[in-house]
Parts: sequence; structure tokens; C-alpha cells
Amino acid sequence: MIYNKSIAIVVAILLLCLINSVSAQETDHAHSEKPLKIEHAEPLFIDLIRDLGARKGENEWNVGLGMFDRLNYDKYEALVEYEWAVRDRLGLEIEVPVSIYTSNGLENANGMRPSNRVESIKKAFQWTFLVSEKMNTSMAIGGINEFVFIPLDSISSSSIFQGDIINPFLISATNWRNGFHSLIYTGPRWFIPFNNELEKEFEYEINTNFHYMIPNTRNFIGVEFNKIVTTDDFAMVIKPQMRVSISNNLLVGIVGGIPINRERERLSSFIRLIYEPGHKHK
Repeated sequence: MIYNKSIAIVVAILLLCLINSVSAQETDHAHSEKPLKIEHAEPLFIDLIRDLGARKGENEWNVGLGMFDRLNYDKYEALVEYEWAVRDRLGLEIEVPVSIYTSNGLENANGMRPSNRVESIKKAFQWTFLVSEKMNTSMAIGGINEFVFIPLDSISSSSIFQGDIINPFLISATNWRNGFHSLIYTGPRWFIPFNNELEKEFEYEINTNFHYMIPNTRNFIGVEFNKIVTTDDFAMVIKPQMRVSISNNLLVGIVGGIPINRERERLSSFIRLIYEPGHKHK
């Protein structure tokens, strides 16, 4: 029942946004060489597929490294992702995350520790359907699809995939013109197993973000509130963060993680290196 209601809500929201965008879309820049693009502070942990309002030809490499205290064991995560704009306002992304689990010294914890794994092959798209100069706001819809690998010590010749994750999402971001930025990223996630040994899973993500960008730079400080709602649970992790520009095309982001409860994990940390080939920031 909750699946049907969630799908109906998401579809209704997306249709409403698309209808509104037809009348709200800005036309002042229709004859300019490049389409209008508003600068927004992009969250560092749940990052976007591409900049909102991305222009054709833009691309970016990301390398991420994270450490998570999962109560009975520690998780180390690494990811490599490439994102690019295939046309104005349409971005694509491919990502491969890897997880390594180690003991934290607690007694009887080894049996609870997951196996090391290449997590998935993640493919995604994002279309910015609204760029409003009047409201200094951008909105986008998109979708993520992940083929989830089985653990490395369980790989067989019959199958290497455990299941599929489907995650449509909606993004709305506003640049308040005084250095402050806000952004919301929300959508449902379904895990669909490829065999009957695993159960289907559903959760809803609501990620709200607030940042202050230092004028005339790409440096910012801010916070993500990553919230997950399931049929019988609610979890939130507060992620204070900062981004520093090393050069015109190289940035580094540093993220901390503070859960509001300790049911899933304790403190965490994450570093993201961002390289934009050919980027020139003015």
C-alpha cells in the first residue's frame, strides 16, 4: 500500500512541477550564447548528478573516501564517479563505490561484520527543467539505477548481482543572493532482489541542505540533514561540511557525520576530491 501511495505522490509532484515550469521558465536569455545558469552550493555527501542548469560539455571527476563507525564494525568506503552534461541542462553520471569492513575490537563482532564488496554500478540522469532568474531558483528531476553486486566472497558463475535499486528524485535549490543557499533533494528508493532469498526494501529520502558561500569564491561552509523514512523507522544524520577551492578546476570537500541516534552508526567522516577538466571560474 505504501508503495502505491508513494509512487502516486511522486508522480503528482513531478507533473505539477513540469506544468508550472512551462509558464515559469525564463525567456530573457533565449537568444544568448549560453543558457541561463544560477550558481548553487552543491551538497558534498548526497551530491547532485551534475550542476543544476548544466551546460553541454561540462564534466567532472569525483573521488570520495569515507569512514563510518557502524557500532560493531568499521566501514571504509571509496568511490569513483564521472559526470557530464550531454546537452544543456541534462546530466549523466556513472559511479562505482567499494566498501571494506574491519573489526573494531569488540567481542563477538566478527560474525556481524559484512563481507567486503564492490557495492554497485550506479547510473543516473538529471534534467533541470526550471531555471528562474526572477526567483533565483532551479529545479530538476532525475533518476538513479544501481545494479547491486553480491559480496566478493559469494560470487558465483551463475550471477554476480544481488538486486536492483531504483531511486527517482526531485531537487529544488535557491540562491538567496546574499551568500546563503538552500536545497532539498527528495525521493523514494526501492531495492528489488533478483532472487527469493532477499526481501524487497523501501525507504524515502528527504535531504535538506543549507550553505554559506564566501563571496567571489567557490568556498563554502554548510550542513546536510540526511533523513530516511521507512514504514517503521526514522533516521537522520547531520553532516557539517566545508568546500575549499585548490585551483580553478580542483576542489576538496570535507564532511563529518553526526547521527541523531546510534541505532545504525556512530560518528563518520568523508572527503571528496572534485576535478573539473577545462573549468574556468570567474
